[in-house]
Amino acid sequence: MISITLLSFIFGMQEVKAQGPPIFTDTPIMLGLEGRGIRTFGRYINKENVKVYLQPFAIPYNLTAKWQVGTIVPFASVSPEGGDSRFGLGDIKVFTKYQLVQKDGKGKTFRSLIKITETFPTGNTEKSPPIGAGVYQTSVGLVNGYVTTRYGIYTEVAYNIVFDDRPDNLIYNIGLGVPLLPQNYPPKQINVFLEFTGNYFPDSKSNHLFIAPGIQWINGKRFLLETGIQLPLVEEVSEGLKTNFIYTLGTRILLF
Repeated sequence: MISITLLSFIFGMQEVKAQGPPIFTDTPIMLGLEGRGIRTFGRYINKENVKVYLQPFAIPYNLTAKWQVGTIVPFASVSPEGGDSRFGLGDIKVFTKYQLVQKDGKGKTFRSLIKITETFPTGNTEKSPPIGAGVYQTSVGLVNGYVTTRYGIYTEVAYNIVFDDRPDNLIYNIGLGVPLLPQNYPPKQINVFLEFTGNYFPDSKSNHLFIAPGIQWINGKRFLLETGIQLPLVEEVSEGLKTNFIYTLGTRILLF
């Protein structure tokens, strides 16, 4: 059992050299910089009538080579146009991932996992503007990835159940990643990504779809830096709530 886990870890590190995890789409690989570490990023959301800054801290932990648990603790600053700004703790999330499929080949791997996320209404909604959504949410999804030394393709589909008669939504993301530098060890790599991130709301039959280019720098097996921007392609929302852009800058650190 120890030898299998060790081999899986080594293979995971080889994949990190070739291809880091996508920036906006989840990854089915749970080793290296994708597991047992910390991820934090600043996300600036520029809407017509409000500006939002988010600083989440995500901490995944691998219980086994196939089973991961984690939490996401976000802090948010909300600045409405013509109103007072507010800062505080947002809605905390806990998640679990379990790998369903792993098929490895020479210089390539396909993996698939199920992911369940529970969102707790910890953000203050008693004052305006609210910091959180104010409702419990449960998301169940499937994450897939086909990764080679030349490229990686990732997909994520999840159904998000929102309680208190709020509308549910379907999450659908897809990402393509390409490493730009030759493979070496210790890993030093630049990856570029093109991703599409979407939400579909069945009740209103409305759709939100963003295109999201990004770039990622890996320096060694324990650290990466990444940045990207999301631009709306389709966003069916009320006037004043439309998104101009969403900018993200963050890092992932492998702790042990």
